[in-house]
Amino acid sequence: MATVLSRALKLPGKKSPDLGEYDPLTQADSDESEDDLVLNLQQKNGGVKNGKSALGEVPEPDSDAEAAGAAKPHLSEVVPEGYPSEPLGGLEQKATSSLVSYVRTSVFLLTLVISMVLVLLCAFLIPCPPRDLHSTWSRRLGSQGGGDLSPLELADVNGDGLRDVLLSFVTSRNGTEGGDSQPTADLVCLSGMNGSTLWSSPLPEEAQDVTCLDLMLGSVTETVCLVTGTRKMLRAFNATSGKAIWSLNPNYLSNGTLAAPVVVLPDLDEDGVRDLVVLAIGEMQPDLCFLLVSGRTGSPVGRPVKYNIVGVGNLIGPQVYITASGAVYILFGFGNIQAVALRDIFVQAQNRDSSPPSLQIEEPGWEKRRSVNLSELIDVYSDGVELLQMVKAPDSNCSNLLITTRQGLVLLRGQDLTPHWKLSLQGLRSQPAPGYFTDDQTLDFFLQIQDGVGMKKMMLVDGASGSVTWSYSVPCHMKETPTTSAVTSDRKSVFLFWAETLSVASPSSDAIPRAESPDLYHLYLLHPAFPSILLDLANATGIVTASEVGINDIWKDAFYVTRTTGPSPEGHSTSLVVSKLSLRWALMEGQMVQLKETTPKIGRGELRRFLSRIKFVDSPYQI
Repeated sequence: MATVLSRALKLPGKKSPDLGEYDPLTQADSDESEDDLVLNLQQKNGGVKNGKSALGEVPEPDSDAEAAGAAKPHLSEVVPEGYPSEPLGGLEQKATSSLVSYVRTSVFLLTLVISMVLVLLCAFLIPCPPRDLHSTWSRRLGSQGGGDLSPLELADVNGDGLRDVLLSFVTSRNGTEGGDSQPTADLVCLSGMNGSTLWSSPLPEEAQDVTCLDLMLGSVTETVCLVTGTRKMLRAFNATSGKAIWSLNPNYLSNGTLAAPVVVLPDLDEDGVRDLVVLAIGEMQPDLCFLLVSGRTGSPVGRPVKYNIVGVGNLIGPQVYITASGAVYILFGFGNIQAVALRDIFVQAQNRDSSPPSLQIEEPGWEKRRSVNLSELIDVYSDGVELLQMVKAPDSNCSNLLITTRQGLVLLRGQDLTPHWKLSLQGLRSQPAPGYFTDDQTLDFFLQIQDGVGMKKMMLVDGASGSVTWSYSVPCHMKETPTTSAVTSDRKSVFLFWAETLSVASPSSDAIPRAESPDLYHLYLLHPAFPSILLDLANATGIVTASEVGINDIWKDAFYVTRTTGPSPEGHSTSLVVSKLSLRWALMEGQMVQLKETTPKIGRGELRRFLSRIKFVDSPYQI
């Protein structure tokens, strides 16, 4: 009873830290339960024995102590034997948990900051590749003070992944005391990105050709630009800086002038750099002279080697032909094609009987065509030759010979020089442009022939059979217009040509489109998938004298570079304009010209979807 009263006296204001707010009824029941539990535990453990409690303590005899002893401690303060006790280091555990969370948060934030710093460093230190999808520019280089040649070359000279434009032209400058204009030539390199001038170098004479390539053998690469003049100049320039590396001494050409651009040969003097050969012509036509030149120093490799030939027509070559077995021949001629083994030229230039092992290889199909008197000259073709091209043979590592004659077109097999096919054409004067038009993966040829006054017929010839697969007549008053092609990723080619303005052909009429303006020329594109449609990509005034197609490997785009001379009064200098056009951008912006009605009808949306998927790659048929 005393215990119950004692508990009752403690009820007001009591709160349990574990149970929250005070509830009298609940608290009373809890206290009674606690008493019963304590009593049961004491009985279970043996109660008080020999005047001692279960803990071995001696209780005091007074009643107050008995009453106090009767008031048992709280359950949380008494831990019976056999039951686990609550840890006493709860605060320490909470402090440790807080420390771990702090460390984790610190490590996460530190990692995040380091990652952001690395991303920013990469963004600023690693340059992004230049995006050239919409790079279209035009650059006016001033007045051109004469000259009939228009050399144009594409090469990446500044290492930005985009091919730059190199050209040479004659300009007028005041170089005499009387104020007369003294014409001089310049070699200029323009940026492929925006057309700005990267470098310029003066030339002592007009250039007939500019060729940029890597002459070094092995892993070391250094682009060199070889410039051939119209008289006696042959120079090598560093493509990056524009500084001259070496020049050929004109005294070695005292008896003649350079008749054709320089030709690159294998390494003859074994100095790790490919060597060169030039063809000089004397005052009399039969005097032709070959001179071997070191690609490293520009010095002659031996003495000049002369050949006396007789021919009528254009100068052909020289061009280097390497057979499938590795034999090297030089092709040249006047209105015909003759060949001489590089081995024979080298032996005479060095005045010795032996030659390097690489030059001792012979091609039986060529050697049997030597003259009866065992002359060094090999007769290849002799029937009014106008032009000679090397074209890659299908499924072979050698080339075939495409010969343009006054009577038509002839394709010779490179291995044995036998005709593969012949095509009779009249009025063919321009160089055919190779490309893929059919599905047989054999190179086809895009031609333009004169088709009456002010008209030209554009024509595609099947490279496998020599038959005409596509043709169309267009108005064009330019004497010679360049044609070219670009290869797509699906092994097809787009063909580009210039003509005057074409009006859309009426579906019910076969009338030939007529020009609306004779002074405005348009760049048209033909795709094999849509032979009845031409795309009008761009237009220009003046005369287009040269054009080249380059590839942007990063963005799978092609760009078209033109060299144009503007109209001018008779006797005055003409303006020179260089332009660059992105083909993928031009394909989406070009105007469609329907040549004839087709079934089903081709819609503009279908054409745009097809053109948007076109990607350009480097030409696999480049020799």
